[in-house]
Amino acid sequence: MNMAKSAKLKSTVERRVRPRKRAEQQRSLETRGAILDAAITEFAERGFEGASIRAIADRLGLQHPLITYHYRSKDILWRAAAEHAFEQIRAGWDTSAPENSDLAPLARLREEYATLFRYTVAFPEFHRFMRQEAFTNNPRLKWVAETVLAPLLGRLIPQIVAAQKKGLLPAVDPILFHYMMVSLTATLSGFGPEMQATSGLSAENAKVIEAYWRLVDETVFGKYARGKPARVNEASKR
Repeated sequence: MNMAKSAKLKSTVERRVRPRKRAEQQRSLETRGAILDAAITEFAERGFEGASIRAIADRLGLQHPLITYHYRSKDILWRAAAEHAFEQIRAGWDTSAPENSDLAPLARLREEYATLFRYTVAFPEFHRFMRQEAFTNNPRLKWVAETVLAPLLGRLIPQIVAAQKKGLLPAVDPILFHYMMVSLTATLSGFGPEMQATSGLSAENAKVIEAYWRLVDETVFGKYARGKPARVNEASKR
């Protein structure tokens, strides 16, 4: 075979292989995402000690070794699940309130906390997943605080301080304001079943979701919130 024919054959093979590799990579990413979402649900329901990789595999109808192929231990899987959740929140922030935009600090905060709210409404297991670790001072809580939460706070705290300096937010320790907002964003995911039992209101109803966030918006951000409200009607059950 001459060089020209060899080069043409190689080019043809590469054109056929590249789409196949991309499809395989996409399937792998989708499988990992499904595993991590199922892991968050399992850890949220049973806690770290009660959860098992086999139970996570059963949730997905997968063979147990497929999960251990990607995540060798339960601890590695837990950490990957935490990073996965917060990566989705950061991606939402980068869409609704990119750091290089000209949004004022208060406007950016409203969008960021609204994004967090949308995520907890769409995936209520996330809040329960995090709450499981908050009950005890364990290595996972320390790891997530240092590895995942610290960078997020590094983004939020300066915005809170800037808004406080303009008199737009209460003059309290910024971390107190942040955790108040975390609690407010998690209310529907945390109290949805109880709220439905006591009032019949569903935390999955779009009108309830919109009404609740408008209440938070107006209560926390005051007169500023009378402008265009942060979008929350995109939330839907995943």
